[in-house]
Amino acid sequence: MRTITPRLRGRLLAAAAAVSLAASVASCGIGARPESSASDSAAAGGTTAGPAATQAPESTTAAPPSSTPTPTPGKGPACAADRCASVVVTGDMLVHDQLWEQARADALATGAKGLDFGPLLEGQRKYIEQSDLAICHLETPVAGPTGPFSSYPSFNVPPQIITAAQQVGYQACTTASNHTVDRGTAGLVRTLDALDAAGVQHTGSYRTEADSQGVLILQTAAAKIAVISATYGLNGQLPEAAWQVDMLDADVMIAKAKKARDLGADIVLGAMHAGDEYSSVPNAEQTKVAHALADSGQFTMIYSHHSHSVLPIEQYKGTWIVYGLGNGITELSPTYRVNNEGLLVRAQFSQDPAGNWTASDLAWAPSVIVRGPYRWCSVASDAPQGPCAGAAAAAATRQRTQTVVESMGAAAAGAHELLITKEP
Repeated sequence: MRTITPRLRGRLLAAAAAVSLAASVASCGIGARPESSASDSAAAGGTTAGPAATQAPESTTAAPPSSTPTPTPGKGPACAADRCASVVVTGDMLVHDQLWEQARADALATGAKGLDFGPLLEGQRKYIEQSDLAICHLETPVAGPTGPFSSYPSFNVPPQIITAAQQVGYQACTTASNHTVDRGTAGLVRTLDALDAAGVQHTGSYRTEADSQGVLILQTAAAKIAVISATYGLNGQLPEAAWQVDMLDADVMIAKAKKARDLGADIVLGAMHAGDEYSSVPNAEQTKVAHALADSGQFTMIYSHHSHSVLPIEQYKGTWIVYGLGNGITELSPTYRVNNEGLLVRAQFSQDPAGNWTASDLAWAPSVIVRGPYRWCSVASDAPQGPCAGAAAAAATRQRTQTVVESMGAAAAGAHELLITKEP
């Protein structure tokens, strides 16, 4: 029988506490052409008043760190410190006609009416379950449950995708993108309402100016994690009010990160919607802003979506920057193979004896969208979903992804492939 040491007893009690707390915590054409400015003929509706449940109240008093923090190892890889928290982030959730027709077929297969996006996202569940927090990127506005729906260039997609995201385990989504105001204020508010109805927290677009001044802070068992989101542009469209969407501005993002720290955030994530479509390298804007965020000392990790292609991972002055997560879900491109691929990244953050949090593990899993039926498919070398993409195709995607991901020194800095089935 194994001796129960005081340290082991503390870990066991912490794990039980984590479970208890967790229970209480509640672009784009398909490769045929680059995005162009698109106007929406739908009339913009009025904003909805009232506080957003996702925003923390303003404060100028920092929460003092506990002098004797309770050991909380969190989920994910073995925690080398007393307290760890892990976060999964994924790329653009970009719903096209083919995907909602698949969702209709998947619902009918069970004898149900409507749309069921659950099978499309199911492969992500294993990864999300072995993390403390999962954040998606909802790139487009949603319509009402029965439509009318539309895709590129002016998106208005089924809100059932949000329900499926929540059911597979996402607790929050970022919403600042070049398509945020495709359907004007009415579409923006409708999207936030749908997220709230599903119990998914959000940041990046707002109903009111007061909401836009808040900070999204998500509580895990061990840490408070803030998310600050911004987009490079809006496809030439203008929001009804400038505060409705967070725009990519390093100084503004840094100021918001400082506010998050004042509100007691232990970890601050910067989510940038930026980059050149179908590229394999970050552009000058991405690099400049990401480096500025890292140089500020306010951000624990920075990541990007929008390019619809996997981009490199860099460790810059000790801060991880994931330049492009590719697509989370999308229709398949007949022109750009990289459009069909994505990256799921899991970061584990650890607290040192002085109370500071840093990324102690950075792992990535390559993915691809397959059809017949449409599914998100991990092509990590441990094949957690089985051969859903075919062995040869999976190997080719994995090799392409690894080559790009590691092209800025990520492997030498410690980033590695995420083999979810190999973890205890």
